[in-house]
Amino acid sequence: MPADSMSIEQMKKYQGRRAVPKDFDAFWDHQLAQLPADAHAKLERRDFGLDTVNFYNLWFQGTNDARIHAKCVFPKTKDPFPVVFTFHGYMGQASDWVKLLEWPAANVGIVNLDTRGQQGQSEDNGVWGGSTVLGQIIRGVPEGRDHLFFKDVYLDVYTLINIVAAMDGVDSHRLYTWGGSQGGALSLVGAALNPKISKCVAQYPFLGDFKRTLEMGDRDLPYDEMFRYFKFHDPLHLTEEKFLSILDYIDVKNFAHRIKCPVLMLTGLEDDTVFPSTQFAIYNRIESEKHHLLLPEYGHEDMHYYAPSAIFNFLFGTKFPLGPTL
Repeated sequence: MPADSMSIEQMKKYQGRRAVPKDFDAFWDHQLAQLPADAHAKLERRDFGLDTVNFYNLWFQGTNDARIHAKCVFPKTKDPFPVVFTFHGYMGQASDWVKLLEWPAANVGIVNLDTRGQQGQSEDNGVWGGSTVLGQIIRGVPEGRDHLFFKDVYLDVYTLINIVAAMDGVDSHRLYTWGGSQGGALSLVGAALNPKISKCVAQYPFLGDFKRTLEMGDRDLPYDEMFRYFKFHDPLHLTEEKFLSILDYIDVKNFAHRIKCPVLMLTGLEDDTVFPSTQFAIYNRIESEKHHLLLPEYGHEDMHYYAPSAIFNFLFGTKFPLGPTL
């Protein structure tokens, strides 16, 4: 049964509950312009005894002087190679090194970011007012849009892309983003903020259409912090408009118009963690070439069958089979 109260027909026309702030682009252009030219990137080689692959820890300086970490696994080849930037889900961390080996087998490099303040090695040096007992979406709201936790995460993604694009051996004309849930959000934001990205894949992207999520109710952990804010701090929702007007600056649907590259989105229609309508609100605002794969039996879960081939085919134009035919 579909998890969302909207029908498919309604969702295909749905644009989200709130408009893009008038100064949204100016705000983000200013944030990008303030970033230092030198992020003090450093590569540390890891030796796992494989002759065909290079492994590196990448460190760089993010905002708030945070030390940010990513794993890089590159094929040993004389030819310039494409790179896929991948991003993990909310509260997670970069994948195990072995898991990343599937990409270099196709002469593709992979860079996997550790989102700051979660389970990986990246630092979170922010100082936050208000509730920090659970979750990071609302961190920085009391201080205003310049202090939002995810504003800094989005800037980490932008900086990471620039660093890797300038590396020896990397084909800077074939840079792609891909991720699911929080990773899907960061994939889209990376493509929106950094024009070096030439293709983008997002599975059930998180962090979109916050007002619609409030309407649907608290059904799973990732958005629980928003509901806790109102339950314990503002049960009459007297601050809801101001609250949402600040979160508008990290709402992924508001980045959609900035994306210029082709996008593939995958949505499970039984997703009751990131409601399908909130994903459609993002997709329907994308103005570039786009494709939306709807999987009726899937929720917010790994899409082991079909999805990996569909994603690889989209990124690299190959012809792996996508499933059985009758």
